[in-house]
Amino acid sequence: MKIELIVNGVKKMIDVMPNELLINVLREKLGLTGTKYGCGIGECGACTVMVDGKPVLSCLTLAVEVAGREITTIEGIAKEGRLDPIQEAFIEEGAIQCGYCTPGFIITAKALLNENRSPSKEEIIEYIKGNLCRCTGYINIIKAIQKASEKITRNPYK
Repeated sequence: MKIELIVNGVKKMIDVMPNELLINVLREKLGLTGTKYGCGIGECGACTVMVDGKPVLSCLTLAVEVAGREITTIEGIAKEGRLDPIQEAFIEEGAIQCGYCTPGFIITAKALLNENRSPSKEEIIEYIKGNLCRCTGYINIIKAIQKASEKITRNPYK
C-alpha cells in the first residue's frame, strides 16, 4: 500500500506492507540510518523519533499508523547546517561515548525541551527513563539536557 509520510518536513510517498515497522521504513526505504535499532521490543529507546512532536518508539510503531503525520528523526534536528542546542550540549558535555543511544536521547531531550524549556533534574530523569545507555552513566546526558535548557532559555529563537 502507498502512504504519505512527512519526514523532517519533506513529504514522501512510500510503498509499505501493512505490518511494516516505522524504523524499517526510515532506515531501509528512506536511508535515514541515524535512528538506531536496539532491542526491537521498546525497552532501550535507541529507535526514538518524534511523531507530531512527541517521542515514539519506531520499533513498535507501524508505518501505516503515522501516515500523514509529522515525523522527526535525528537527521531533522539540525537546521540550516547548524546544530540544535541539544546537539551542541551533548558534544560540549561529553554525553556521547559509543554514540549508539545518542540519537534516541537527543530526540527524547528535544521533545522534553519543546514541552518544558526549564525542566528540573528530576523531570529530566523521569522523561529519559525509557532510554538506556551502557557507556555514560547518565550524568553527562543529564548535564547536557540542563545545558541545552539554559541555552534555549537564554536564546528562545534557537
